[in-house]
Amino acid sequence: MPIHLLWGDDSAARDRAVAALIEEAIDPSWSSINLSRLDGSEAGQAQQALEEARTPPFGAGMRVVLLQRSPFCNACPSELADRFEAALELIPDSTQLVLTNPAKPDGRLRTTKALQKRVKQGLASEQKFQLPAIWDGAGQRQLVERTAADLNVSMETEAVSALVDAIGNDSARLTMELQKLALHAESNGHERISAEAVHTLIEGQATNALAVGDALLEGDAGGAIGLLDALIDAGEPALRIVATLTGQIRGLLWVLLLEQQGERDVAVIAKAAGIGNPKRIYVMRKQLQGRSSQRCLTLLGRLLNVEAALKRGAQPGDAFRDGLLGSAQLR
Repeated sequence: MPIHLLWGDDSAARDRAVAALIEEAIDPSWSSINLSRLDGSEAGQAQQALEEARTPPFGAGMRVVLLQRSPFCNACPSELADRFEAALELIPDSTQLVLTNPAKPDGRLRTTKALQKRVKQGLASEQKFQLPAIWDGAGQRQLVERTAADLNVSMETEAVSALVDAIGNDSARLTMELQKLALHAESNGHERISAEAVHTLIEGQATNALAVGDALLEGDAGGAIGLLDALIDAGEPALRIVATLTGQIRGLLWVLLLEQQGERDVAVIAKAAGIGNPKRIYVMRKQLQGRSSQRCLTLLGRLLNVEAALKRGAQPGDAFRDGLLGSAQLR
């Protein structure tokens, strides 16, 4: 099928899928002629992609036209939509038009409807690559397992949990660290990545961010700010820190509320709270001793204020200090 739509915010997985499509279709000897990489956010390149897609390949192999940040299923002007619908019927089987975008296709657009109709007819393909939410432990576990499978890497069950704790939903970093861990395992004669190797080799910035949440729950605002400064100095994006903290506090709130309702089954609580490893519930119970749901709700509100300040352009250190320094007085 000559048309492929790949979308979602998991750029690492999306890029691997694109690379696989190119490797399968392109003859390396003719790649300089038969492979085009275009950017739909640049003026005229979406139209250029449609024109090139109608051109048969030269020499051996197929032609691939890759249009990154494709506007066709997200924000497509009427004139470009007309050209897109006309081009759908003109792309030869020897050409692959690959459209990528981090955003979900807008189902209201006629271009999206036209492409999805072809997907149903088997004339096009659609793949989604969405990152799990930072509080979705089960989804993050699936992300690790799926990425390991894509990279042909074997892992111990405990190693999967350790990577989830260390990296969260940072797919690009996950790919890099899995490759490093696989090389380490191979060089030491091991068939699988171990949890011990993860703990030894991976600097868990997500885990450090969780330590910030622990400090806030303990009322240690000074300690929390010190950890935040270290994370920021290490290059950890401030919004990612906020997302990690928000997921941590939201998960704790779920556990607290469910236990207040009389739920004691850790598997049920873990599933409801989006926590991949039910054993973590026992640790969270200890963290929550003497804590109120209002404390968690107040922290979530303050984190929302930090996020808003960051998006307005505030410096990370200032945003966290202004938003969280009062957390020591929470009860």
